[in-house]
Amino acid sequence: MPIDIEAVLGATLPQRQSSWTPSEVILYHLGVGAGSTPTDPAELEYTYEAHLKVLPSYRVIPAVPMLPDMLKVPGIDVDFAQLLYGEQELEIHQALPVHAEVCTSATICDIADKGGGALVVLEAVTTEAATAQPLVTNRFSAFVRGEGGFGRASSRTPGTAPPAPTGPSDAEITCSTVPSQALLYRLSGDMNPIHADPVFARRGGFERPILHGLCSYGMVCKAVWTRSWAAMSARWPATGPVSPGCSIRVKRSRCGCGAPRVRSSSMRSARSAGLRCCPTRSSTSVNSGRLSVGGVSSAAPNAPRSSACSETPPRRGWRP
Repeated sequence: MPIDIEAVLGATLPQRQSSWTPSEVILYHLGVGAGSTPTDPAELEYTYEAHLKVLPSYRVIPAVPMLPDMLKVPGIDVDFAQLLYGEQELEIHQALPVHAEVCTSATICDIADKGGGALVVLEAVTTEAATAQPLVTNRFSAFVRGEGGFGRASSRTPGTAPPAPTGPSDAEITCSTVPSQALLYRLSGDMNPIHADPVFARRGGFERPILHGLCSYGMVCKAVWTRSWAAMSARWPATGPVSPGCSIRVKRSRCGCGAPRVRSSSMRSARSAGLRCCPTRSSTSVNSGRLSVGGVSSAAPNAPRSSACSETPPRRGWRP
């Protein structure tokens, strides 16, 4: 079998060291749609170093190289073209500076049989290089198509199902991508050729290169973070690919407990990613990854509407 469960589960990857400056932060922000209206003050907060803010989703970047590293672990022998992003979770420990030198270590913490493939969960912890203080924990769930059938259930505790919405959406945002979106986003470190090479994408079963799951993740993060949509706990499950050039629609409705629930979908695809949201006392979220904050205030800013996305009234009768 291409994945040797006994050899791979619990394997620790070699530590990686990395750093970033405002230039890398701005490049990431451009990759997730910032700056579509270059002179908008709300956009300049993410594209101009004078008053630069860092989106919460930038925290995935130091850990992204661990995904291809995972395929080098003895006991994993799979086709890179069959590896897809499945789900993302963030646990924030400290505020993120615009300059940093960090170390990232990672462990394969779970492997589950999903029938048509294997779900491999990689937990990566990024720490400050100088102090060893943790900054963020990433949990990537990677879906390896064609590698199921070994019969192992997940060892992770399942999350609590969200309360059902009690009415139609009360807010809606449309985030536009451009045909070159994946080519720009990959410069932040995710160089998987399935996002750039048409031949490689076809080998993976796609007609053309697809957008990075973590790019659409970042776009949704920016859209809701800059609008101060209410604090909540959330996890981002990717249920279908987005093609560069498509638009991503983000909708908010209310659960029975009164908390917002957010869903996003490609406007050229029937697939959607429902962000399972409910409030917690210890968490603040940008609706695109669970942000369990330890001693860090990360409430979304009361910023003007970002011009990278357009906000429209909800369509009458829509339900998630």
